[in-house]
Amino acid sequence: MRRLALILALVAAPAFAVQPDEILDDPALEARARDLSEGLRCLVCRNENIDNSNADLARDLRLAVRERLVAGDSDEEVIAYLTDRYGEYILLNPTLTGSNLILWLAGPAMLLLGAGIAVVATRRRAQAAPPDDLDPEERARLDAILDRRD
Repeated sequence: MRRLALILALVAAPAFAVQPDEILDDPALEARARDLSEGLRCLVCRNENIDNSNADLARDLRLAVRERLVAGDSDEEVIAYLTDRYGEYILLNPTLTGSNLILWLAGPAMLLLGAGIAVVATRRRAQAAPPDDLDPEERARLDAILDRRD
């Protein structure tokens, strides 16, 4: 049964969408194009890189990367060209600068803030004294309940 599941998983694995007519003749440039494509998001498929996407826009992006490399652009220039055109959303791993830094830090900051509030609330509740306006019978009953808890 496990072998069948493994075979089905391998068969269902996404095939690379790079078409033969897109591949560059220069193996070094093609390797650079593949490296760059791994970090670029398909704007149609979401969270899939452009090499694995069959969308027309992904094909256009793959061709744009290869055209820029053939024109002599460096990897940084290709990324800058695409981010200027499509925004930082095209990067699968966005940079940690500007407004992105706020987004990256907001989650952990909110988690720490929530944990701090929970700790303070728990300590205040634990230190809270029982009410003083109880009659002796209610006081004895409360003491018995609290003794059972400990």
